[in-house]
Amino acid sequence: MSRVFKAALLGLALATLTPCVHGANDDQKVAVVMLDGVRWQEVFRGAETLLAANGEYMTSEWAQDASRDFVAVKDRPAALMPFVNGVMATSGVVIGNRDGGTCAEVTNPYWFSYPGYNEVLTGKADPRIDSNEYGPNPNVTFLEWLNRQQTFAGKIRAYGSWRAFDRIINEERSGVPVNSGFDKDGGKEPEMVLLDRLEETTAHLWASERWDSLTLEYALHGIRKHHPRAVFVSFGETDEFAHMGDYAQYLIGIHRGDAFIARMWETLQADPFYRGKTTLIVTTDHGRGDTRNDRPDMSWRQHSSAKALLKDTASYKGLFPEGIPHSNETWIAILGPRVAVGAAKPYTGQNCAHNDQIAATALTALGVDWQAFNPQAGAPLQVFRTR
Repeated sequence: MSRVFKAALLGLALATLTPCVHGANDDQKVAVVMLDGVRWQEVFRGAETLLAANGEYMTSEWAQDASRDFVAVKDRPAALMPFVNGVMATSGVVIGNRDGGTCAEVTNPYWFSYPGYNEVLTGKADPRIDSNEYGPNPNVTFLEWLNRQQTFAGKIRAYGSWRAFDRIINEERSGVPVNSGFDKDGGKEPEMVLLDRLEETTAHLWASERWDSLTLEYALHGIRKHHPRAVFVSFGETDEFAHMGDYAQYLIGIHRGDAFIARMWETLQADPFYRGKTTLIVTTDHGRGDTRNDRPDMSWRQHSSAKALLKDTASYKGLFPEGIPHSNETWIAILGPRVAVGAAKPYTGQNCAHNDQIAATALTALGVDWQAFNPQAGAPLQVFRTR
């Protein structure tokens, strides 16, 4: 890690730790950021040496760079995700390091994306949502509910690389502006004209996913221009590269995602509207197979429960008759002015944190009664100071 980047991380940590006195009517904000399909193993262990040693998964022209930067290093977790393992771990809370005793997991029965995002955003798994092609979400997300409240109306935004987010958030019904997939902004500012042109002219690698760098820039512009009180951002390259079996690009995508999160936090802390009043929640929608325990070795590329695979056995050629173990395992990182540093102890052993708790946690960070949203949602994570 360069000295310049170390200094930047230190500055972000100090900004996070700056004392801030809150009253009952604070103008709190929240940002929920997701990295699609990123395993807790890479987050907390760093690059997987077994996968990095497998030539089948390190065939891209970036393999040498990924090996140098993320494998052949002394501290692999810090090299791969310096912001999450640095600022967020030391100034906030990280949950899901099973080697360290904490755990997090999904509650939905399928262990893939649409059910995972629905669970995070609505606070409740829905067994009806059993496909990534599922139509407009019949459930109300916490974003939509906030947008219906007078205090928050018009102050909610969502950005995603995957084009499905207009369905997951149900943009038409919810009224929440969703910029996802290959959407453009349409703004007249020079930076938006250029960004929209890049969106229109940049080559696509995937049919339903744009490059995460474009999503980041749309999100940062929206944060600066619209000042939403709740913003949702999802990056998707990590899951796409994993499915392709390109471990080098998967690692690079994780590292880039960590840098995107750091840049978002820096942007928020540089703005008086957000500084000292914003909670950042970072998580993933599902895990992946664990090469240390599962067979065959390629299980890290995939993620699905046995129930989901019953509908899609042809894609897996009978390799995973019992599903893909461990792909229900996730991780959660939280940073903010009211977060109790290191408060992960409740989520040890068999008492895992769950992704259905994130919606209520986001609402609690805003000072909102989560039960008014949905009393059946998962309860907030116990990460906030009592006073």
